[in-house]
Amino acid sequence: MFVDRKLRPICYIIVLSVLSVSAYPSSAASPSPAPEQDTVASKALRLSVNDALGLFVSQNLDVLIAKYGIEYTKGQEVTARLFPNPLLSVGTLSSYTQGRTLSNSGQLFTQVSQLFELAGKRGYRIESAGFGAQSAEAAFEDAVRQLGFTVKDTYYRTQLAQRRLVLAEENRERFSRILDINTIRFKKGYIAEVDLIRIRLQMVDFQSQVIQSLQEAESAKGELRQLLRLSPKTVLELTTELGFRRIDPDIEKLRVAALAVRPDIRAKRYTFSQRESDLKLAKAYRIPDVTIGAGYAVQGAQGPDNPGQVALNAGIPLPLFNRNQGGIRQAEVSLQSAEADLDKTVNRVENEVEVAYRNLLQSRRLVEAYFGEVLEDARSTFSIVERAYERGGATILDLLDAARTSRTIQQNYIEALFDYQHHLFQLESAVGQEIMS
Repeated sequence: MFVDRKLRPICYIIVLSVLSVSAYPSSAASPSPAPEQDTVASKALRLSVNDALGLFVSQNLDVLIAKYGIEYTKGQEVTARLFPNPLLSVGTLSSYTQGRTLSNSGQLFTQVSQLFELAGKRGYRIESAGFGAQSAEAAFEDAVRQLGFTVKDTYYRTQLAQRRLVLAEENRERFSRILDINTIRFKKGYIAEVDLIRIRLQMVDFQSQVIQSLQEAESAKGELRQLLRLSPKTVLELTTELGFRRIDPDIEKLRVAALAVRPDIRAKRYTFSQRESDLKLAKAYRIPDVTIGAGYAVQGAQGPDNPGQVALNAGIPLPLFNRNQGGIRQAEVSLQSAEADLDKTVNRVENEVEVAYRNLLQSRRLVEAYFGEVLEDARSTFSIVERAYERGGATILDLLDAARTSRTIQQNYIEALFDYQHHLFQLESAVGQEIMS
């Protein structure tokens, strides 16, 4: 069997490139190991998925930022409880008529005044700050919920890439043996050159899959290290396997649980309550506050009667024009906005739970479809066709087709496992709690 002269240069280039790979299987067929000094310097960190979540909560910078938000609102609570400071006034009074001067007729007076808030303003302010602190705590829990989903998803995406890598390496090693055998057969004239080239091209395809899986695994590990705030030199060993745990949840219970425990809904409810307190505070500002003062004055030593004077006074603004009409209107609009935001969040959560539940059922059905004899049939078919090809009972195209089919079925199964885990985590995130059954 001959190759067209125009195609020969191209075929020669392909053959030479593939031969350089197959001629050095120890270096080209497998990724080169890291330098020994780097391996010694970088200590491996073994992590289960629960270990990763614990490390994430203690070290992730976004979580720490959310914690600072809680401390900020606690400061607002402290401020809300404080009373207004009293005002101390000190002054002198003197007359400069009829020979009087500061030394012979001066008067020194002091006064202390205190503002007293009426209509429960301080209580409403404390109540509003308390709801604000509770909203911040719920927002922190929601940040942990969302980022926790990202951690688990990234963890299992790394496992998916490693499973793909194992599969690609198995296929590469298997075709490496097939290539060695058929190289000998070609030299003896048992097979055509084009069949050998097809096998070599398939080897290149499997090698590219190995490299691609390695790159995906490194990218996922890099994201995981960043989420866990680990050094780029940290070598991660993930111990929780990408497996299947059948979950058959009750959708009605999930809907009820989501509305009860989702931290973002609780945060919106606390915000709504805070806006109610703000409205009550704004209405209380229609009542003016009272300022009460007391003072004492001493006249100079050469005054006419050298008296000491005591003064008591009270002051209250007259609410003739400003009765906080604008503040009340703003508080009413803020309350309406908070109510609309709460309704929007509830509707979004209900839809998230419904979509995540249906996606979980579909992905579970797909995984279970592989649990029959599909996987074993894919592997055994490849082996059967390989033996038939060696005996001459099958063509190279049959062999390549069986190899691709086996690889596709096994890879689809691995991806189906990951999709199932992904949708399970999505449902847990949508509900706001772990789902056990």
